[in-house]
Amino acid sequence: MPATTRLLCLGASILLAVAGQTAHAEAHGLPTTYVVSRDPGILPEGITVQRNGTIYVSSDGTGRLFRGRVGNSDLQPFPAQGVEARQSTRGVHTDSRGNVFSVGGTSLTVHDPRGRLLATRTAPDGPLGAPDLNDLVITKNAVYVTDWANPVVLRADLRGDRVGPLVPWLDVRSAFPQFPARYWLLNGIVADKAGTTLLVASNGTEAVWRVDTATHAVEQVQVGDASFGADGMVLHGRTLYAVLNYGAPNGVYIAELSEDLRSGVVTHRLTGEQFDLPTTLARHDCRLYVVNSQLDDRPGTPPYTVTAIDDPVCSDDDGRSGTAD
Repeated sequence: MPATTRLLCLGASILLAVAGQTAHAEAHGLPTTYVVSRDPGILPEGITVQRNGTIYVSSDGTGRLFRGRVGNSDLQPFPAQGVEARQSTRGVHTDSRGNVFSVGGTSLTVHDPRGRLLATRTAPDGPLGAPDLNDLVITKNAVYVTDWANPVVLRADLRGDRVGPLVPWLDVRSAFPQFPARYWLLNGIVADKAGTTLLVASNGTEAVWRVDTATHAVEQVQVGDASFGADGMVLHGRTLYAVLNYGAPNGVYIAELSEDLRSGVVTHRLTGEQFDLPTTLARHDCRLYVVNSQLDDRPGTPPYTVTAIDDPVCSDDDGRSGTAD
């Protein structure tokens, strides 16, 4: 997401909780800090971790992609053809074939695991002007993309290896018509396993919105907090992991949602000095991988990193069952 103001209000009890999380993470025998790059101006933004432990991280500063493994603390540039031409890459995820989907600026790109460009789809202008694509989620038959600059969710059909045109699919303004259109600031997006329900984060409304993909019905997810304007998110079953960096202390907030994903309760708030304006996260084998973007202090200070912490609501059996999101 674009730069936001760093929040420094940290309680002693929260700092102790984070220290405990780090100790648990070290017990895995894996790094607790991953270096995305030591080059200036990278500003990492998005992340995904595949089931096999492969990590992909995007660069908001340059548009490049980086790849690594959970067992190695250093990531390397991923040779994705043409991706640097868009100058900013934000959301990144992979499909079941290992193909890498990423968004930024006006485009959605798809690369194979070797970096060969498979598809480029350009988003049309929205109701407020040029798009600024932020995040994506891949379901069985579609990829859905949020637009930071317009109150619009876009969609592209997926049919085997074919990716359809990226077209406007939902204008969310009807859910809150009195709210100024330019301040929706759509961000993270996740889907349930069936792909029938989307959760869309809106920094501007400081809320997460539930979308029925069949009816296009939009309603606010009730989590009981005054502010829950998430940036990146992960949905695992009924557990929502959300990174907050605006309107609340920076960190990871975990909510247990109702069966219909309409409401929930925040059960954990993981904040601390180890996070440097976090933007999003990935979940893999009972660990959470949190991106430290430094977007509030461009161009930031190398090295640019990802912090790994223990997932406080994950059992070992759950973690080893394949929980990359």
